[in-house]
Amino acid sequence: YDTNGGHILIDDKNIKTINLNKLRENTGLVPQDVFLFSDTIENNIAFGYKNELPDKSIIEKAAKDAAIYSSIIEFPKGFQTKIGERGITLSGGQKQRISIARAIIKNPKLLIFDDCLSAVDTETEDIILNNLKLIMKDRTSIIVSHRVSSVKNANIILVIEKGEIIEKGTHESLLKAKGSYYETYKIQLLEEEKNKIE
Repeated sequence: YDTNGGHILIDDKNIKTINLNKLRENTGLVPQDVFLFSDTIENNIAFGYKNELPDKSIIEKAAKDAAIYSSIIEFPKGFQTKIGERGITLSGGQKQRISIARAIIKNPKLLIFDDCLSAVDTETEDIILNNLKLIMKDRTSIIVSHRVSSVKNANIILVIEKGEIIEKGTHESLLKAKGSYYETYKIQLLEEEKNKIE
């Protein structure tokens, strides 16, 4: 990726000096718009793995970490359930969690979550984020989100508006600053409380 200014570094190495295949091998991406193959759930998760089909326990662990395991085993054929045109239809949240399992199964050094929790409710989001804490430990993780709840535990939060960084800090420091992040947090907190009452 060419920048307009500055450099992109990964582990103190300029991204331009890193072999593209190695970079892709070491990056796990969970996009907002998920693409799943018309295949089994197992193969959709395993697609993120290196070149061979991983051991079933590795697939199951990725599913558990992505908080989708219990949904999968409820299907009559479990991990062998086909999805897509000739299979079952999954909810948006289930698709997202399978996509998360696909990204984390290969144990990448860099994880990018691109607004991927938008299709799940806040309770499921909490479960996924708690499971991901251990996975994100000791690796670079980037979470792109419109929900404060998705990023509040991050080491550094960047608030971006119209392509510009307008605030930077921890959850606590941004709340104290009472800027855009604080206002968004208040609005989302009220919405959560309202949803709990209904």
